[in-house]
Amino acid sequence: MPVSDSVNLENAAEIEGKAEDEESTEGLPINELFSSLQGEGTLAGVPSVFVRTSGCNLRCWFCDSYHTSWEPTHAWLGLEEILAKIESFDADHVVLTGGEPLIHEESVALLEELDERGYHTTVETNGTIYRDAPIDLASVSPKLESSTPTPERDPSGEGEWEARHESDRIDMDSLARLVEDYDFQLKFVVTDAEDMPEILDLLAELRTVADAPISDDDVLLMPEGATRERLAETRTAVADLAMEYGFRYTPRLHVDLWNDAPET
Repeated sequence: MPVSDSVNLENAAEIEGKAEDEESTEGLPINELFSSLQGEGTLAGVPSVFVRTSGCNLRCWFCDSYHTSWEPTHAWLGLEEILAKIESFDADHVVLTGGEPLIHEESVALLEELDERGYHTTVETNGTIYRDAPIDLASVSPKLESSTPTPERDPSGEGEWEARHESDRIDMDSLARLVEDYDFQLKFVVTDAEDMPEILDLLAELRTVADAPISDDDVLLMPEGATRERLAETRTAVADLAMEYGFRYTPRLHVDLWNDAPET
């Protein structure tokens, strides 16, 4: 049963660099916990349990999980309660996502418990934080300049996050450690061809600093869009770019199937 069907969500205080008073609070701020199909990346279509934490250190203007970043909501759940809910589903793949799940130290404990139970885990991260944890697939989505909430596209209308997001959206040291230590995919949200020079420059720098090979097959281009209507505007152009540059294309299967419905 999804968390939102079983726990009353409360408006969270702003969770920026780490969970509020996390050291004295057991468990994790869980926004959603549900079973669906993995919609993105190399494991698209795989039945999965999604554990969505609340809180993010960035603010992409097009965030498809607005309720974990711009207006975070959550229920605090202990690890045993989270694990019991995961085990109630018939899937052996768990996706830890957000928000940004690696802002929470307790995510490491959850991943360790899942590893002991034999689950395959994917962690969906923006690549700005490194954690030493048992992760089967690091799905790393570096945020491009086009993600920055400039005043004309800031959904909050307040303009407070532009400078911070722009300064924090790329951490090359964390990116290098993630690709060195884990099986990984680099998943870029692409709006149009203007994003490609930045992607190529970032890949060139990462290939220089990371002590691990990064092939073009590790690079996935994903169309920007949280609704079917928006994907209809971006998907063909992004697919063409993937073919032009020799990268992989990844769909947003959950959007195609269920549009922007929650818990999908």
